[in-house]
Amino acid sequence: MYTGYSTNDRKGDTMPARKTKKTKKFTPEIDAKLYEQFVAVAEKNGQSQRYVLEQALTFYLRNVVPSQHLIRPGVMESFQQSVARNRDLLERLAK
Repeated sequence: MYTGYSTNDRKGDTMPARKTKKTKKFTPEIDAKLYEQFVAVAEKNGQSQRYVLEQALTFYLRNVVPSQHLIRPGVMESFQQSVARNRDLLERLAK
């Protein structure tokens, strides 16, 4: 019986079935704590790590990247220089 879901990656995975598509394998090194959070989210939601990573990349590429171009590069550079100059003050204010 076809349920519309694929459980090929892991037992309990509830990813929607997808049409066959071209894939690329890559192995980035990331912060260990971030990786642990990523794995925990996938396990908690019963999803494969691949699915969670693809969703995160999709969100980043569709939402974050386009919004980065809304601020002129010169304005962002000035902001970053200001933050660097005032780092001590900003850290004290944060406490």
